[in-house]
Amino acid sequence: MEYGGSEDQSNNQSHKKFHNVLPLWGNEANMNLNPLILANIQSSSYFKVALFKLKTYHEVVDEIYFQVKHLEPWEKGSRKTAGQTGMCGGVRGVGAGGIVSSAFCLLYKLYTLKLTRKQVNSLLTHTDSPYIRGLGFMYIRYTQPPGDLFDWYEQYLQDEEEIDVKAGGGQVITIGQMLVQWLTKLDWFSTLFPRIPVPIQKQIETKLNDYARDYGITLQPVRFTGNNSNTSGGERHERSERGAAERGREEYQSRRRDERGEQTRDNRDSHRKRNDDRDRTRESHRSDVRARSRSRDREKHRDQPTSSRDRYRERSRSPDRHQHRSQKRNRGSEREWGDRKYR
Repeated sequence: MEYGGSEDQSNNQSHKKFHNVLPLWGNEANMNLNPLILANIQSSSYFKVALFKLKTYHEVVDEIYFQVKHLEPWEKGSRKTAGQTGMCGGVRGVGAGGIVSSAFCLLYKLYTLKLTRKQVNSLLTHTDSPYIRGLGFMYIRYTQPPGDLFDWYEQYLQDEEEIDVKAGGGQVITIGQMLVQWLTKLDWFSTLFPRIPVPIQKQIETKLNDYARDYGITLQPVRFTGNNSNTSGGERHERSERGAAERGREEYQSRRRDERGEQTRDNRDSHRKRNDDRDRTRESHRSDVRARSRSRDREKHRDQPTSSRDRYRERSRSPDRHQHRSQKRNRGSEREWGDRKYR
């Protein structure tokens, strides 16, 4: 009897130990985090130096209490996503990086500790800080199977403890509102939670509707303001972000076209002016060359000695040329007449 009792006790202890092991879902290499966020966490000096020294669960919980002030993946103002669209936009979480938040560094630190079920439940019910609870719920959202999410969150859907989830403050919601948001929407500020298969998502929505009907309440996603999360759905926010980026790019391209047009007109006018100046300079130079050439020709002609032909022409064109010819002709006729007389 005693032997049998001890065997049953050992089986119960082994079953409890196995039940305390928390299985991981999805990609165990990166905790289902966005690759850009994971790369920034692993290269962060805070994670590599400060968190490396923390070896136990309780040390990490104390660090969360002192260091975490919001649940965004990036610190305020450290990530610029203006002009990015599609897979490079702020909603998708890929593009230019920034300073990764202490919240996500500590979330990944918890993952490296391979938390047990008991430790996760201890996070969810912690009374010292809502951010300890928030990281516990986020740990479940990233690491647990989608089919188990509602069971984890169900008893906290009406939790009224408030938490400011936005970097820099200004977005205070309740724990219950945050969990409804995580069950129904993928978008969370500048990143995405792991996707939930469509059949499981429909089951979650059905369970939420039944829960709301049973308790006579309304469960709606949070309307965020002034951040990169969704206002009335991730799709609407993504479209608005993409539309704003498209408008910004179109305005930039329009300004560039106007600038290029003005530069082209200025260049064209400047080029035309240079051509006109060059043509006027050439024409003036040609005129000067022709004038100097004519002047040199006149001076050369004036300095040249007159030829015999020119002298003869000048003599032949003298005013008494006709008188000289008549006198010569008369002398010739007189001589001819005298020769005839003596014959």
